[in-house]
Amino acid sequence: MSRVSVKGVRKSFGSHDVLHDVDLEVEDAEILAVLGPSGCGKTTLLRIVAGFLEPDAGVVALDGVTVADSRTSLPPWRRRVGYVPQEGALFPHLDVRGNILFGLPRGERTARRLAEMLRLAELPDTVAGSYPRELSGGQQQRVALARALAPGPRVVLLDEPFSSLDAALRLSAGREVTAVLRNAGSTALLVTHDQGEALSLADRVAVMDDGVIRQVDTPVQLYGAPVDPRVGRFVGDANLLSGELRGDAVTCALGTVALSRRPPGEDGTKVTLLVRPEQLRLVTPRGSVTALVTEVVFYGPHASVRLSLDAGTTLCVRVDPAHVPPVGDRVGVVVTGLSGVFS
Repeated sequence: MSRVSVKGVRKSFGSHDVLHDVDLEVEDAEILAVLGPSGCGKTTLLRIVAGFLEPDAGVVALDGVTVADSRTSLPPWRRRVGYVPQEGALFPHLDVRGNILFGLPRGERTARRLAEMLRLAELPDTVAGSYPRELSGGQQQRVALARALAPGPRVVLLDEPFSSLDAALRLSAGREVTAVLRNAGSTALLVTHDQGEALSLADRVAVMDDGVIRQVDTPVQLYGAPVDPRVGRFVGDANLLSGELRGDAVTCALGTVALSRRPPGEDGTKVTLLVRPEQLRLVTPRGSVTALVTEVVFYGPHASVRLSLDAGTTLCVRVDPAHVPPVGDRVGVVVTGLSGVFS
């Protein structure tokens, strides 16, 4: 039985349709990320699961028990869900002890429960008397998570919890928070617009766009085999090329490219090929497809090189910063590994 089940959920605000027949299942002890651009409906979905909004249609169930449908909606405090909003939203006038124990009945606000939650969140006992302003961003997020976990919720809902942190802290805080969730055996639904965050932290990722779930899959499958070009572009840099099926390959501006799987269709069928920048390798321009280097952008661990093929197609290639060709050079381009394709 799924911990969270969303079936046929629709939601509109006035004449604006936000969610369109959304279906989603979150399994026990799973961390599932809902990934999508701003305004796609992912936070609305999270708030419906939490009970802060009511669906116009569809059913939301927790542990097999319906908590919302088009007729009734169980209030948030009766759903046993933990909610971690953006920036943690800790109470600034309460210390760590007060924040963590805030949602518990008075009889359960014990030193033992506090110690359990501090240990679970991998926070030292010494921070119990500290105030949020005295903590690092990562510590604040772990306190917010400990507060959400303290009542023993069915599921933890996280709404862009790392969006206010800088890039380096966002990565470390994300790893710390997911480690806490896994240690607790918690089921979690994480909303984010950050592709790297979703792919690196979640067991599965649901890509949402315009109020529709376009694909739910493991990070590896989502990145390597997106269901359409839109998903392919959203979960990472993508080179999309027109081509024709030829056996287990596609002929295109890059020559003959081997496929990870052949789609339905006869030889000669027009298709769109997906090639990730890291699948392309620059070589000496002899006996290979050649291209002109038009732009180089340096990112530290790698550089992004933009190329223009003789046929007019543009490509993005990811290269080692020690082997960056100068703008204006002619280079050869070859594809390494198997590529995906869309009919």
